[in-house]
Amino acid sequence: MSYPLLPELSTIEWLLVIIAAAGIGISKSGFIGVGMVHVIILANVFGARVSTGILLPMLIVGDICSVLLFGQHTQWKFLRRLLLPATCGIVLAWLCMDRIDDSGFRLCLGCIIFGLTLTQIARIWRPKWFEHFPHATWFAWALGLLAGFATMLANAAGPIVALYLLAVSLPKMQLVGTGAWFFLLINIVKVPFSFNLGLITLQSLSLNLVLAPVIVCGILLGKSVVRRIPQKLFDSLLLTFTGIMSLRLIGLF
Repeated sequence: MSYPLLPELSTIEWLLVIIAAAGIGISKSGFIGVGMVHVIILANVFGARVSTGILLPMLIVGDICSVLLFGQHTQWKFLRRLLLPATCGIVLAWLCMDRIDDSGFRLCLGCIIFGLTLTQIARIWRPKWFEHFPHATWFAWALGLLAGFATMLANAAGPIVALYLLAVSLPKMQLVGTGAWFFLLINIVKVPFSFNLGLITLQSLSLNLVLAPVIVCGILLGKSVVRRIPQKLFDSLLLTFTGIMSLRLIGLF
């Protein structure tokens, strides 16, 4: 049977896309740093620009599930600090979408995220070095702008937001709940901009509909895992995933 509204993919490509969809669910259950994995998979299958429109509705499905499961743990104070600068970053990226070289942006973003990861590791080892700046307004604005810019351009804000929420020392369930609401709101803001750029189409929405159950399965699997992981191990895994993905963006492997 033919399905003209779905993209023509090989068996291997379908397998990769299904893995990416499951990865979205797992990342929405708390492993935010894993989020770069599905970004990279879909970019390789569909191309960097087209993949952003395919990925956005899938992320929103995961965000809705995540809010329903973890939203009661949200720390609204930290969420409010990020929303305005992130929205400004989205608008800035939208204005620059046709002017930015993709490879140059990936290199710059990877270096920034890797630098932030090293900073967070240093904060864990030497907490007195960083007693004040995670709660400073400039810090929230800097990471919020970067997160908004990165999420509009490449759906790559997960590691940045994870680093901010780790820096302000949120326990894992509060981190997951706050991240869930942040990404739901910020991804909804991105929808009209993506339509304006022609990145969301009837074909991409048809693919999103087929993959939605896989996303739900992924988030249920991730939920069962994240509740069993000790806080220190959770933080370490999040930083490890973030660091690895930043090096992948830089192009070291």
